Parts: sequence; C-alpha cells; structure tokens
Amino acid sequence: MLLLSAGKKGKGHWAHTLIPYVKIPCLEQIPGNLQKQAALLAIKKNGLTCSDIQLLFAGDLLAQTSASSFGTADLKIPFYGLFGACSTMGESLSLGSMCIDGGYGKYILCATSSHFASAEKEFRFPLGYGNQRPLSATWTVTGAGACILGYEPPPRPDNKTLNTLRNRNICAVITGITTGRLIDFGFRDSFNMGACMAPAACDTIARNLQDFHRKPSDYDAIFTGDLGMVGQTILFDLLTEKGFDISSVHQDCGMLIYDPQTQDTHSGGSGCGCAASVLAGYILPGIIQKKWKRILFVPTGALLSKVSFNEGDPIPGIAHAVVIEQYRVPDMM
Repeated sequence: MLLLSAGKKGKGHWAHTLIPYVKIPCLEQIPGNLQKQAALLAIKKNGLTCSDIQLLFAGDLLAQTSASSFGTADLKIPFYGLFGACSTMGESLSLGSMCIDGGYGKYILCATSSHFASAEKEFRFPLGYGNQRPLSATWTVTGAGACILGYEPPPRPDNKTLNTLRNRNICAVITGITTGRLIDFGFRDSFNMGACMAPAACDTIARNLQDFHRKPSDYDAIFTGDLGMVGQTILFDLLTEKGFDISSVHQDCGMLIYDPQTQDTHSGGSGCGCAASVLAGYILPGIIQKKWKRILFVPTGALLSKVSFNEGDPIPGIAHAVVIEQYRVPDMM
C-alpha cells in the first residue's frame, strides 16, 4: 500500500502509482497524515476495519516518533512506536510476523513514513539556510507505506477491483527474518548515510546467507533500503571480503525510487518512506506478478539524533532483513 508525493513532485520512476496527499500547513504534520492515509488504504484494500487490527507497529523520523503517534491516534489500534530510522519498515515487518507466528494477533498493521523538509530540519539544516548538498547526500522521500500481516491470504480479487497483493492464487508471504545488529564504523557525516549504513547491511546480509545456508543466487533479488550509489559500492566491497558477491541480484530502493539524471537527487533517495514505498509500489506487486519468486528485503537505518549529531558522536547503522516469497493459495481459499 503506497502513498507518495511532493518532494520531487511525483516524477519518479513510478509516478503513475503515486497517490497525492492533502497539503497541510505544518511540515511536521505531513508524515503523520501520510502514514494515516497509507494505513487506512491498507485496511480498506483488505476488506477490514480498524477494529479488526490487533496491533500496530509504526515509526518515523521525527523526535519521539511523533508522526506515527499523532498520525495514527484516531485509528484506536493498540500501538507500538518504533525507531529504526530508515530501517523501520523491516523492523515492523519482523516484529509483526513474529507476533502473527506466535498467535498474538490475527491481523497486524505495519506502517512508516517520512517527509523531505521535516527530516532536513531534524537531522541536517533548515531549507532556508540554502547550504550545498555534497554528491554523497541522499534525498529524503516524502511518502508512506503500510502492510497488513495475517494468517489468511488476502481476499480474492474480483473483476471490479485490483488487489495489489493477490493475483488469482498468487500472493506474497514472509518466510524468514534476520534481525539487524548495531554496527558502528565511526562515520560522523550525516551527508553520507550510505557509508554509515553499508557495514550494517553487509553484516545482516552475510548472516542471512549463512543462517539460511543460501547463496546470493538463491534470491531473485536482494533489495537494500537506501544505501544509494556511494553505499552500494561500499556494500559490495565489504561483502566481497566475506566471500559473497551480490552484484548480479542487488538493487537499492534509494537508487530505484528517483531518476538521478533528471531529478538531481545525488546519491539517491532515503527516509523511512523510501524502502516502504518501493516495497509497496514495486516489490510486492512484482512478486505476485511472478517477476520474482523469492527476494530479500533489507531496509537500512542510520541511528543518529539531533543530540548525538551536535555532540559529534559517530552514526551507527542497522539493517533488518525480511525474506518474502511467492505463495500459491489453495484453490478452495
């Protein structure tokens, strides 16, 4: 389920899939509004109501996850606020799938959002300052994504509506997770998030391949969150040192969501909404349309705050991996 607009005026690679949001005077209210719309859209597409959802795992980039708490308060769903920075979608899917598997809920909502201008104010400089952006910098995505996890497959689509998570008897399922570890290589540059997060992505991907006894070729695609062009190069180098070459199957959500040639986004896109939007608007539809049978979704996060940045602390990274596969629903369902 996808909502994305503004920032780059809906002119990215999937502009035709984007749903514009209602403009709001206060910048800090926008990511919460986006998240609420994405959540309601996910609930509606599954033929559910808010009262059917047992748990909500959500997070964002603003202080104290205020976009998630204020944005989804009206839904009246039991709420766990998360902060995994740009890895939040992977964190929420991991926790949600464990709760489903443990029998703690029939339907669990996972959501996240980000907004360009409010994130710039939070972690870098106000836009009015007019500072130059180095080529290693990424562009925070204005967008939100939401998914509903459940034991039962999504409802069978009829001829009048398009269910983006089921194609006849084909839907997407989570079959495994690898929880990220905090990895700190001592980077302190908030304009080079790819370098801060690449070591964490390397650690999580390597552990996933080792734990599941798989080779990179066992995945049709490995999607990282928002390493960008700089972070991708570092990731390849680090994984090569561990004996893995993922270059033939790797894609990065931050490099996919924008067109750097026409949109001047430098290293690529970033933000919680980056990986969430690409997952909802590109990856999941690709799975049910039989483009991929098994993918590894690895959103990445740089865990800094205004306080840690201003005090000159290093920026640790984290990456949560979620294995998503194509599943054929029995004919009777």
